[in-house]
Amino acid sequence: MEKIKEIKNLKDVKSYKLTKGRRIHSATHKEILSGLTTDIYFIRTYEILKHLNLLDTPVTSEVFARDEGILVGVEEVLNLLKDKKVGVWSIPEGGEFEKKEVVMRIEGPYGEFGAYETVILGMLASASGWAKAAKECKEAAKEKSVFCFGARHVHPAVAPVMERASLIGGVDGVSCILGAKLAGVIPSGTIPHTAIIITGDTVELAKAYDKFMPEDAPRIILIDTFKDEAEETLRVAQALKKKLLGVRLDTPKERGGVTPDLVKEVRIRLNQAGFNYVKIFVSGGLNPEKVKILGEAGADAFGVGSYISAAPPIEMTMDIRMVKNKPLAKRGRTPGRTRNPQLKKLKHKG
Repeated sequence: MEKIKEIKNLKDVKSYKLTKGRRIHSATHKEILSGLTTDIYFIRTYEILKHLNLLDTPVTSEVFARDEGILVGVEEVLNLLKDKKVGVWSIPEGGEFEKKEVVMRIEGPYGEFGAYETVILGMLASASGWAKAAKECKEAAKEKSVFCFGARHVHPAVAPVMERASLIGGVDGVSCILGAKLAGVIPSGTIPHTAIIITGDTVELAKAYDKFMPEDAPRIILIDTFKDEAEETLRVAQALKKKLLGVRLDTPKERGGVTPDLVKEVRIRLNQAGFNYVKIFVSGGLNPEKVKILGEAGADAFGVGSYISAAPPIEMTMDIRMVKNKPLAKRGRTPGRTRNPQLKKLKHKG
């Protein structure tokens, strides 16, 4: 494995040169591990502490959350600190926490991990926020399925992180290929409106989908592209019959969006025509409240995008609580290790 040169001082910062022809602005794994995505003041701190012969001072730092949620990002933090001589205690990945609860503790020489504070907090804050939003949607759906369709709303570099977090939060599937692969699941999704628009007819596209897609690809067809949703639903159901698993309602806001009355009508018309086995899948601007209402109206599954992807990060703060094994903290913080039975030792020093 290639040894990564870490940013340790201001000279390293000044001498770092970007690769010519860089096409994407996001950080690479190597750049994150080297410390290039940290705040500059941590490097200034390293510089000063080194001159004072204090860089390797033993400290205990704790991370606490400003709001309640689900902790996600622990695995990444452990991988980040894998080769560092520090001990790590944490609430397990996917564990729930309360407002102001300590979710992680790191102990060791400050110079081993201090420069990664920005990175650690960012890993935990964003992923925990996405997981919390996913949990809210799944709770609103109760026993019905929820899928994360949020990859298009975030930078592609973090889409897999968001989708993994949503799975930990409780959703049943994700659409992003890499996000699904990293989580060990099969990516979910059928076809966009584009396929129907280019084909020119919903039924023709449905027949082509059935003909060319493998048997394990669910036959769920969009039915709001050209005509009345109820009419298109029956046309598609009559064309595919028992092969049709479901129809997807994704009516845009400009046409009123997906309403409870629309879901009810489609359900009734399907049942009256003998297609009671066909499921109704709903997507488009959903949030927990809409999921609950549409579920009560008869929707069987939900695709949620921006509510999860746009979820605010759960702000995390890291504070030193011990120096040289003696309680010491800034004003407003209680010195000493915070007792939390949820914290489990996940990494030993060395």
